[in-house]
Amino acid sequence: MARVDGLRMLESDSEARRRERRDWTAELLDLEAGRIGVPVLDRDGIRALLGMKPRIAIVGASPNPTRPSYGVLVDLQGLGYDVVPVNPSAEEVAGLRCYASLREAVDATGPVDIVDVFRLPPACPEHAREAVAVGAHCLWLQLGIASREAGRIAHEGGLSVVMNRCLAVEAARL
Repeated sequence: MARVDGLRMLESDSEARRRERRDWTAELLDLEAGRIGVPVLDRDGIRALLGMKPRIAIVGASPNPTRPSYGVLVDLQGLGYDVVPVNPSAEEVAGLRCYASLREAVDATGPVDIVDVFRLPPACPEHAREAVAVGAHCLWLQLGIASREAGRIAHEGGLSVVMNRCLAVEAARL
């Protein structure tokens, strides 16, 4: 067994993880080079979207105040956005009821405009399908996340796409 990050892992598991991370990095590089294969909103498109004060579902919202998803949720609330947390492992985030799925959140609280995803790239295509199914207008993959497949699913479903950008940072720029 090889040592990886202080943990004992099978060498094949370690190699698979390295390959997976290389793929994620390649998609980020393709996004930045304009080769992701779907149109993504530019700064003007983002400004127009956020200027309408959209309702935002935060998928992967964490009740842990040290996690970025918690900070983004609180920052967006502070900027006047209506946010709904989605995480099957949490009951409440920042004083808001948390829903186990995007469908459950929409059924309980009404439609959302943006689905902001705080999940690793392999989970993003399923969240893109959910965003299309609930009638969202935009799939937003947070800073450090790009997924060609999720972008394709969202775009073909009629959604705008944003990748590798922090929603709170972009909202604060307005």
